[in-house]
Amino acid sequence: MLFSKSINKYYVKFIHLFLLGVIALIVVDLAQLEVPMIIGRLVDDLEAFRTGEITREEAVEAVRNILLLLVGISVMIVIGRFSWRIGIMGGSRRMAYELRDDMFSHALLLSNRFYSERKVGGLMALFINDIEAIRRAVGPGMLMMIDAIVLGTLVFTRMFLLDARMTLVLVLPLVLIASAGIFIGTRMRQRFRQAQKAFEDLSDVTQESLSGISVIKAFVKEELEILHFLKANKNAKDKNIRFVRMQMLLQVIVRGIVSLTFVLMIIYGAQLVEMTSGTDDPFTVGDLVAFLSYFGMLIWPMMAISMIINVRSRGRASLQRIEEFLDEPVEIKDENVIDVKEIRGDIEFNHLYFKYPDEKGEDYVLKDISFKINAGEMVGILGRTGSGKTSIVDLLLRLYNLEENQLLIDGYDIMRLPIKKVREDIGYVPQDGFLFSDTIKNNIALGVDYEGRQMDKIQEVAKLSDVHDNIVQFKHGYETVIGERGVTLSGGQKQRVSIARALAKNPPILIMDDSVSAVDTSTEEKILRNLRKIRKGKTTIMIAHRISTVKNADKIIVIDDGEVLDVGTHEELYERCAFYRDLVERQQLEDEVEVQ
Repeated sequence: MLFSKSINKYYVKFIHLFLLGVIALIVVDLAQLEVPMIIGRLVDDLEAFRTGEITREEAVEAVRNILLLLVGISVMIVIGRFSWRIGIMGGSRRMAYELRDDMFSHALLLSNRFYSERKVGGLMALFINDIEAIRRAVGPGMLMMIDAIVLGTLVFTRMFLLDARMTLVLVLPLVLIASAGIFIGTRMRQRFRQAQKAFEDLSDVTQESLSGISVIKAFVKEELEILHFLKANKNAKDKNIRFVRMQMLLQVIVRGIVSLTFVLMIIYGAQLVEMTSGTDDPFTVGDLVAFLSYFGMLIWPMMAISMIINVRSRGRASLQRIEEFLDEPVEIKDENVIDVKEIRGDIEFNHLYFKYPDEKGEDYVLKDISFKINAGEMVGILGRTGSGKTSIVDLLLRLYNLEENQLLIDGYDIMRLPIKKVREDIGYVPQDGFLFSDTIKNNIALGVDYEGRQMDKIQEVAKLSDVHDNIVQFKHGYETVIGERGVTLSGGQKQRVSIARALAKNPPILIMDDSVSAVDTSTEEKILRNLRKIRKGKTTIMIAHRISTVKNADKIIVIDDGEVLDVGTHEELYERCAFYRDLVERQQLEDEVEVQ
């Protein structure tokens, strides 16, 4: 069993199941405890019949009663074992389910900083291997611990009552087993942590290789990736073998001590039967059979000691890793929020300075950013790669914390607005156009309520993003299941499906982060024309590096190196902003070269 602040609440929640299991297990142990005595009595009755102390009829009657008693005990044991499996094993599986669910809920609250520092493979190991190790420590671990304590104590007591001399001989083996368990258990826990870390590394290598399989093939790096995988795989194998060796060593020690003790019990017991024969307090053959039967029952609790140490060592190592994950602070959360019924779309950046949490010193990504976007405007944000455009999006989506009153929406400090409300009222088309491994229909309808997923609405926004004709050409149309990250779609198709997904929300604020870069200019013009028609009265922000994307916007914000250089229309900026004019002329030259 394991106890900690992270899992104690689950014991309380499923206390009824664990109590059922523990009670049933104790009942089974008590029932089992009677079997050796009954068998010993049967042996003595048969011996009495052989020597003529009882008649044949008395012997038959005794055997019949004993068999009926054994059948009754067997039925009780079957029902009890069924009950403790439902209680203990069922409770542990429900605990694993609840813990995994709580971990996933916590994962959704963690910031981008956390995911930039942790790899996906390592996190997957927490949700799979580590939770399973905890489940085994709670379920089978509880079973073995209670069985070892209850059954071991009861059996030891019965053995002592049968013959104290033979029972005292067992003390030394038990001390040796406990000592070996404590010594080896510590090393097992250390080696299991190493094995789990090796599994994390292997998961990372596998996940990255499979996700980037097209790049690996394009650069003919299959052999290099195979070597990389073999290295990680060998490391995982070696670390697991080191752990299993300690596990097997403990089992060999325990089994060796138990087997040697059993042989000594037979030799000493046979001598005891002969020595006490004819005395006032004889140690009979039936007593020896019962004693050896009890010792056979005691083997399981003695073996359980090594198994308890094994599963508990794994469970404690995994629990420590999971608690480290659950202790990760939730950095982006609601504090002192105000109730806002509706967001119109006014946005103001007020002398904003920002740097990512992992950045040190005064190296700001955005420096003294100030501009205003009025509700209903279509605004372009233009700048070179790395100028800070996407950082502006991250702040609008409330992915990072800010100082007070640096970013306002409808005049309210974004830090005072409920995070859910902000994100619900913003439609976002990311730069990479992330799609889920689901149907095209469900990808487009991701941001709307299930009841609102009407096909006509989905087809309407698909037509507005100029992807409907592509979708209907697929064999299953909108029910086509796309691969992981939308791998079965082209870059332009992924971007247009992402645009349709954002339009389906019909949000007061729409942000498009360079989301038409993968489509041709004619398609881009068609999408932008549709946007200008359907987004009247609603705020639309288009972040781009291509002039054609923002040329017809109500105003354009030019940003470079984290600073706003100028704000104005296309014509105004071309006249007064040298940076903007240089971008326009360069792109015009590039277009002319492409045409030639």
